[in-house]
Amino acid sequence: MFNAHNITVSFGGESLFEEISFRLGKGDRVGLIGKNGAGKSSLLKLMAKQSLPTSGTFALEKHVRIGYLPQDLDFEKGRSVLEEAYLAFEEIIKIEHRLQKIHQVLETATDYESDSYLEMLNEMQDLNTQYEMIGGYTYQAKTEKILLGLGFSTAHFNAPTDTFSGGWRMRIELAKLLLQENDILLLDEPTNHLDIESIIWLEGFLKKYKGAIMLVSHDRMFLDQVTNRTIEIIQHRIFDFKKPYSEYMVLRAEVRDQQQAAQKNQEKQIQQTEKLIERFRAKASKASMAQSLIKKLDKIERIEIDPEENKKIKFEFPISQQPGKIILETHNIAKSYGDKNVLAAVDLLVERGEKIAFVGQNGQGKSTLAKILVGELDYTGKLKLGHNVQVGYFAQNQSTYLDGSKTVLEAAEDSATAENRSKVRDLLGSFLFQGDAVEKKVHVLSGGERNRLALCKLLLQPFNVLIMDEPTNHLDMASKNVLKEALIKFKGTLILVSHDRDFVQELCEKVVVFKDQEVKVFLGDINAYLEHQKLSSIKELEKVTKVEKTKTNPSSNENIYEAQKSDRAAQQEILKVEKKIEQLEKEIKAIDLALEINYEVTIAQPDFFDQYQAKKKKLEDLLATWESLQLS
Repeated sequence: MFNAHNITVSFGGESLFEEISFRLGKGDRVGLIGKNGAGKSSLLKLMAKQSLPTSGTFALEKHVRIGYLPQDLDFEKGRSVLEEAYLAFEEIIKIEHRLQKIHQVLETATDYESDSYLEMLNEMQDLNTQYEMIGGYTYQAKTEKILLGLGFSTAHFNAPTDTFSGGWRMRIELAKLLLQENDILLLDEPTNHLDIESIIWLEGFLKKYKGAIMLVSHDRMFLDQVTNRTIEIIQHRIFDFKKPYSEYMVLRAEVRDQQQAAQKNQEKQIQQTEKLIERFRAKASKASMAQSLIKKLDKIERIEIDPEENKKIKFEFPISQQPGKIILETHNIAKSYGDKNVLAAVDLLVERGEKIAFVGQNGQGKSTLAKILVGELDYTGKLKLGHNVQVGYFAQNQSTYLDGSKTVLEAAEDSATAENRSKVRDLLGSFLFQGDAVEKKVHVLSGGERNRLALCKLLLQPFNVLIMDEPTNHLDMASKNVLKEALIKFKGTLILVSHDRDFVQELCEKVVVFKDQEVKVFLGDINAYLEHQKLSSIKELEKVTKVEKTKTNPSSNENIYEAQKSDRAAQQEILKVEKKIEQLEKEIKAIDLALEINYEVTIAQPDFFDQYQAKKKKLEDLLATWESLQLS
């Protein structure tokens, strides 16, 4: 369906890619990956005819239609949700406008026998026939059905698009692409700003899509669920394998290992041949053999090892000072925007060292509460910060706060203190802004590079509590992994708003679920929460019906707060027992394995059978305790 042949793109003497070629066929679902700034978004723009290559050609089969979802959406103000979605039907809208003009002319006409009047009647008849054939009488119902499926309500249809968050605008654009019935979809970071429920919906849609897809994403789980092929841009070249992301990474590592082994063997052969040449050269009778070996050596095609990206950001989150045990407490926090209530009666207790994930659909108040906690929004209720608490905040659109006219170095120095100003260049270097890169203007940076700069600026400020709202947006895989490792090692307190399932797993041990203006706390990571609730997916997590409110007096906030504390304590006890069970099972499994490998040596250990049986008995007791706690 689509062919790219010898595509080269250069900016200011620097190449993004050099003579790359690939083909997209029906059913291909390609994950386009590479480090920030490698040229992924640029390649999609080229394919969507939004820009032109320096050299090379694109070929598209006749009648093939391309739908393009850019990373940054730009809606024209004044349009409603429906009006924006109707733009998917360009031809239908044109016919409607023309028919409207014809009706206006015919209503005022008096010369019914004139040629112009008859011509207009004929044109109206032809347009009506064409209108029916291309779905003019059904497109509005079809649009409403798709919008409802994407989570919009009928009350949203006539609301202006600029009143919606980025995630909801993305859904409108996705609706347009779906309604257009394109043959090829080009999607640039489609999961950015989408809540987990929407990401899962998009996964399901793309799995069923029969055309070709090329998408840029740094969400590993999303890529593994959706794609069946991976193209990676590395050092101006592409590597193309018919494998989803995780399988591709394993295969690439195996290929490089094989190349290294083959190169090593080839080097040995070359060295041996060179020694023979030197030996034969010294003897006149062997000179012809030496020349023959030299020609053979010249013809050898030297094995090259595929390049890989070794440069990674390096940093850690130090804490400024040790805070008190209680980091913050909220009592009866509420927030409204006009007539729209976002949060109501939120009671939350955060203790030192906790790592908490805020989870829920877009518009349920996650970012709103984060902004309240850092003092960016007014509210009703009470918020109390603990002793020595210093908050560092990374906003969802943090990179948009950067001044595009400044250089990378100037932007970083704006956040520096007198104590760390001398270390700004070193810190920028750890975020891969090295050498002349610090003199780049901020406005030319890619989305991922701007996020890296924003993280660098954050580290120049003192904090012992981190509140981060979607910090992984636009970050490449390697940078996300480094960020996750740094957050795991962070000795302070973390509150994380994220829809990246892979990123949140094993990082946050406490989940706060936002739904219908309320929050519900679960002590445990997302996986533990799902298992505890016997849910099969995050989608079900967000759709779970609200637990009945405590039977204590609902008007008493103090009673509600005490009930929540009691519930948290019970969940914490269950979690402790589960960890003990997991550890015991590992110990028993290790003993069983030792028995299989060397039975005589293992049983010869002092009191072996007594200890072995004691562990099994303890496991039985713990399982009984766990069951009792679950039923209580």
